Amino acid sequence: MHTDQIVRTFVEYYEDRGHRRITGSTLLPPPGDPVLFTTSGMHPLTPYLEGRPHPLGRRLVDVQRCLRTTDLDEIGDDTHLTVFEMLGTWSLGDYGGPSSLGWGHDLLTEAFGIDPGLLHVTVFGGDDQAGPDTASLELWQGRGVPVELTVEDNWWSNGPTGPCGPDSEIFLWTGDTPPESTPTRDERWVEVWNHVMMRHRRLADGSLVPLPQHNVDTGLGLERLASLLQGRTSVFDCDVFDPWRRLVPALWQLDEVPLRLVCDHIRSAIVVIGDGVRPAGTGRGYVLRRLLRRVLTVLRRDDPSRGLGDLPDELVRHTLDLFRQDEDPDVVRRVLLDEEKRFGRLLERGRQVLARPRFRGPLSEEDFHHLHDTYGLPRDLVLNLRPQ
Repeated sequence: MHTDQIVRTFVEYYEDRGHRRITGSTLLPPPGDPVLFTTSGMHPLTPYLEGRPHPLGRRLVDVQRCLRTTDLDEIGDDTHLTVFEMLGTWSLGDYGGPSSLGWGHDLLTEAFGIDPGLLHVTVFGGDDQAGPDTASLELWQGRGVPVELTVEDNWWSNGPTGPCGPDSEIFLWTGDTPPESTPTRDERWVEVWNHVMMRHRRLADGSLVPLPQHNVDTGLGLERLASLLQGRTSVFDCDVFDPWRRLVPALWQLDEVPLRLVCDHIRSAIVVIGDGVRPAGTGRGYVLRRLLRRVLTVLRRDDPSRGLGDLPDELVRHTLDLFRQDEDPDVVRRVLLDEEKRFGRLLERGRQVLARPRFRGPLSEEDFHHLHDTYGLPRDLVLNLRPQ
C-alpha cells in the first residue's frame, strides 16, 4: 500500500466516524509552547485538550509533520527518523479510550489487512498516583489481543508539567518466527500506534489534577506504518525514500548506517528550511546547523571533495512536495550551500586550533568546553578532526 493510499484510508476511515480533518501545522509550535519544534500532533491542539472549544468540533483527524531531536542518536536504525509525519486522531471530551482502541484495532486489521495474531498491546498498570487503566485492559481482553501491563512505558506526558495520562500502545510482530515474548522484552515487537487517555494535568509539584474534560489523543508514524505495510525492514526502505535510495548511493559511496543518516539529515534540513528556519548559533537555527554539520562530517570523512552542491535537484523538490511546502527549491539550495561554506571555514579554524600544543594530548572536559565556547568547535567535530 503506497503512502498516499495509507493517508487517504486513515483520514477517510475517521471522517466516516464523525471526525473533521484539520490542516497540519508547520514544524514551528504555537506561541508559548516551550519546545523548539513540534514533536507530536497534539502540540497545536494543547489549548483544546485543556477545554477550549475547537471550531471544527470534538472529533478531529490530521497529518502533522514532526521533528524530534531526542532521537538523533538513533538515526540509522530501522525505525527512527528526525523529521516524519504523524497520523493523529482526537476526541476532545467526546468518546473514551475503548472506542478509540476498538476503531484502531479494526482499522489495522480490516482496512490495512494486518494479521490480528501479529499484534500485542501494552496498558498502564497503575502506580501510587493513578490506578490501572482497566477500561483499556478489558477492551483488549474482549478482543483476544495479548496485553502486557507496564507503568513508566504507558504513561504519556509532554514534559514535566501539562496534560498527561495513561496510554495503550499497539505493537506489530516483525520477526521471522511466530510471535513470542512481549513488547518490553523483545525488540522485534515494533510500536505502531499510541492511544493516550489524556485526562490529567501534572503540576509543578508533581501532583495530578483532572483536566476539564477527558480526551483521547492518538498518533502513529506514517513512514513507520508504511514500511511495515509494505513488508520493508526499515523506514528508509518505504516508498517515500525511493528517490533517495535511487540517487544517493550512486552519488556517495557510503555504508548503510551512514547512508541512512545522510539521507535523513538532508531530508530533515530541507523540511526545516522549508518552514522558514535558517542556520544560527542558537535555538531552531542551531538544530538545523547541527543536522547539516553531521552530514558534512560523514561525507568528508573519507572524501573531502564530497559536498551538498552534488545533491540532485529532484531530492529537494520531492521533499518540499511531500511535506506540502511552498519554499523555492533554489532558496533551499542556497541555504544549504551557504552553510556548507561556513562549515568549511570552521574546519580550517578547527585544524589550526587543534594543532596548538595545548590540544595535542588527551583532551579533558574543560578542553572540550573551552573549544566549544571560545572557538565554536563542538565535541563531535573535534573528535573527527583529531588523528585517530
